[in-house]
Amino acid sequence: MIHKLSVREIQQQDIPMLLRYWYESPPEFLQSLGVDLKKIPARTDFESMLLEQLDQDYPQKKAYCIIWLHEGKACGHSNVNKITFGKEAHMHLHIWNSGFRQKGAGTQFVKITLPFFFKNLQLKKVICEPYALNEAPNRTLAKTGFQFVKEYITVPGLINFEQPVKSWELTVSSFQAIFSDGR
Repeated sequence: MIHKLSVREIQQQDIPMLLRYWYESPPEFLQSLGVDLKKIPARTDFESMLLEQLDQDYPQKKAYCIIWLHEGKACGHSNVNKITFGKEAHMHLHIWNSGFRQKGAGTQFVKITLPFFFKNLQLKKVICEPYALNEAPNRTLAKTGFQFVKEYITVPGLINFEQPVKSWELTVSSFQAIFSDGR
């Protein structure tokens, strides 16, 4: 278990590191996440989208990003998109630093990130549909109380190839029950 983890909303200073993750990670790593490299937008377009997010009120956000920190230093992020304010959003999980992968940090980060999504976007449900062949996020979701819904083939996002995904959901009532017992 990794200690001294915290989270916060994305700030302008985080954008260069987030862009490095997407544009400087090895192609085979991104493909293991289900990313179609040809669909990644131009860096300047992605940067503009992130900057736009900083100034939007919660009800207007098309995407909402939480930065993951270890000892105060950014090491990953979780974001939601496909947001229907007051209803649901689709969550994504990304650990930038490979030294934090498969050590339980993702599970801890998700647990402290979810309150931001549920409260600030007034969600009733969070959905996460990772690539079925990427075991780490699927294990993380099971450990954090998400319920497995189904496995199916789709193109889950704008930058993905067609792939099998595992669909997971966490309702606000399940979240409150889990969060209130200190897990």
